[in-house]
Amino acid sequence: MTRIETTTAGSLPRTEALIAANAARTFEDDGFTLKSTPEFEALVAEATRDVVDRQREAGITQPGDGEFGKAMSNAVDYGAWWTYSFQRTAGLEITGKDIFSQEPVRSEPGNVRLTTFPDRRDWTAFAAAYQDPEGGISVGKNATAFPATTGPISYTGQDAIAADTRNLVAALKPGERGFLTAIAPGSAARIENEFYATEQEHIDAWVDALREEYRAVTDAGLILQLDDPSLAENWDQINPEPSVEDYLAFTQIRIDAINRAIEGLPKEQIRLHLCWGSWHGPHTTDIELKHILKTVLGANVGQISFEAANARHEHEWAVWDEQRDLIPDDLILVPGVVSHATNLVEHPDLVAQRIERFAKIVGPERVIAATDCGLGGRVHPQIAWAKLESLGEGARRARV
Repeated sequence: MTRIETTTAGSLPRTEALIAANAARTFEDDGFTLKSTPEFEALVAEATRDVVDRQREAGITQPGDGEFGKAMSNAVDYGAWWTYSFQRTAGLEITGKDIFSQEPVRSEPGNVRLTTFPDRRDWTAFAAAYQDPEGGISVGKNATAFPATTGPISYTGQDAIAADTRNLVAALKPGERGFLTAIAPGSAARIENEFYATEQEHIDAWVDALREEYRAVTDAGLILQLDDPSLAENWDQINPEPSVEDYLAFTQIRIDAINRAIEGLPKEQIRLHLCWGSWHGPHTTDIELKHILKTVLGANVGQISFEAANARHEHEWAVWDEQRDLIPDDLILVPGVVSHATNLVEHPDLVAQRIERFAKIVGPERVIAATDCGLGGRVHPQIAWAKLESLGEGARRARV
């Protein structure tokens, strides 16, 4: 039988020492870029080696750095996968605006616009549940100070990405392939724009800036995972609900941005991560995969990572089967087979069954089993590692 490769979607639980050291860091004058020290960098390097070793022990064959090099800033506490980009980009500024008190933005046919942060439709439909402190689904309470684009965007993260690649390469064994995450242009551009004349110019500026980071990852021989929840999650952030046609046109701009940003890079080293957002909520306003799959498959990437284990989207494995003629012959599918959205640890036999579904569609050599989204900060560390062990064991049990 073919051996199924395994990986994660990025974030893994940080150690207590790393969390404490990160919290003790001070800010540069801009208010959101964290200062670093040689001692902190050494701690990150050591933690990266440890987390790669632990992934390997759990049965993960394509490990990442857990996003340990992407510091969470207390000023913009919404997830390192996104906020790290603020700390590696010039042209941004904390404006002091509270995102929970902004005037609501409304979209209209032919002019799709993202709504204000607290006005997303899932949060509105289940307002009582989100506001209930015992409800278990409140999110974003600390995310009140996002930067805005107030000047020309340029990349300043050369030292940071060099450290990320150096730490992960040093942790890998000979012949082992690892991956690093990086935000995609469309998701990066979701902050407020106060400088560029149009939304397209704003996205284009992020394309030019982030291309440098992408090339650094692939030049190091690593897999580049482009995190772009905007492709699916934006649907919930448009109020009122747009037509599917208008949304696909809006999304195509983000796909085109990806393709411009990765032009000339080795396709086989690029993975696109698609998700509907990682918050623990009802997700009844998620767009269905069947509506966006053709558009998403226009991204010129070698792998696509997507949620296939959580209760809202697991059934959509059938969409891949129904639309298999759209799947490029060289595309590797990276389905999530354990979920970040539940404390239940998936049984290895269930994991194996989920893997087998996709192996029957594209062949086992074109399937890498993964997590739905990053596990760090979304489930307890003990549960996160139990899920990865189940992922590794399920991949071994898969009958492909």
